[in-house]
Amino acid sequence: QVQLVESGGGLVQAGGSLRLSCTASSSTGSILGWYRQAPGKQRELVADISVGGNTNYADSVKGRFTISRDNGKNTVYLQMVSLKPEDTAVYYCNARAPRYWSTQYNYWGQGTQVTVSS
Repeated sequence: QVQLVESGGGLVQAGGSLRLSCTASSSTGSILGWYRQAPGKQRELVADISVGGNTNYADSVKGRFTISRDNGKNTVYLQMVSLKPEDTAVYYCNARAPRYWSTQYNYWGQGTQVTVSS
């Protein structure tokens, strides 16, 4: 299975920026993405990106967050700017099979805490 190692979480003030990184143990054709879970809330998709660079974003982060990937490094990034207190959550890296693949899978990172103070 694929192991995902995350880094970059931390504590920032509202309006600040953070860059999250997640490196996979092996290269795949996976969709790579970031999810987040706030206390008492369900885990939700923040953004994801295909090998070819197609992206999806939650409406709440459009214009503020940018997802990117370096296929050579097996790494996905989430650049977060203009952070708001409501962005506070544990952020999880995810690797999943594209919808058109017959074999489906999901792998998760350990999670990294992002806290935005007001």
